[in-house]
Amino acid sequence: MAHPIRVLIAKPGLDGHDRGALVVAQGLRDQGMEVIYTGLRQTPEQIVATAIQEDVACIGLSSLSGAHLELFPEVTRRLKELHAEDILVIGGGVIPQEDIPILKQAGIAEVFTPGSSIADMAAFIREHVRQTDDLGSAPVSVPVNRIDHIGIAVRSIQEALPFYTGQLGLAAVHEEVIPDQKVKAVFVPVGETDLELLEPTAQDSPIAKFLEKHGPGLHHIAYAVDDVAKALSAAKAAGYRLIDEVPRDGGQGKRIGFVHPKDTHGTLTEFCQRVHEHEAQRG
Repeated sequence: MAHPIRVLIAKPGLDGHDRGALVVAQGLRDQGMEVIYTGLRQTPEQIVATAIQEDVACIGLSSLSGAHLELFPEVTRRLKELHAEDILVIGGGVIPQEDIPILKQAGIAEVFTPGSSIADMAAFIREHVRQTDDLGSAPVSVPVNRIDHIGIAVRSIQEALPFYTGQLGLAAVHEEVIPDQKVKAVFVPVGETDLELLEPTAQDSPIAKFLEKHGPGLHHIAYAVDDVAKALSAAKAAGYRLIDEVPRDGGQGKRIGFVHPKDTHGTLTEFCQRVHEHEAQRG
């Protein structure tokens, strides 16, 4: 295997004892794996966010508090929600035998109770992440349906819009403020593609910084995809650096994510997924 398997060892919940987790972490390092330890008292949301950010192949959950039936399934549920269910999840700690089938049904691949060996644990991880890990060296494409919209940075929508509506005879169909990006956006359809005029609403807006550096003009090209999370994952697997590791909210109720322009020959690239009914409204 070209790269060591990356494993996240995590202690969910309020359990304050981590000697066993630390022993497992060191043992897996001795087995040649790259191990990240989250520390004590992590929430399932924090664990999943760290796992995605660190691009691990496996999460090892440890619990001594008796809350494993609540906390472990919440991790797998959250992974599935973020389309990251390909991350292998294993569990360990003081876990009654009768609880193990319940955990496996919830997506925990294996449970290692006291007395389990580090060698057996490492062998299980190698066997079950191999298929996912091998995908990293396979050709990965990012299927797109069409250009959804072209983002254009402007200092003033009020001043820029007459060129599009007057000179070009187009019509503005939608206007909104996108708080997350600190912009006001106006959408002007041209056939199946929208022009998205972007005006900053704050000095620390990414669009304000773009205007300061480049002046008004083309900001990004957005490609419509069926599943933005999968598109981001495929781009990352192919070696492209992401601005967004997970999808976030964009204009018109879309879910969006950006790929870094340094890896896309200077053009900021956005994947977007229409999750509401705008497609139907457009006819």
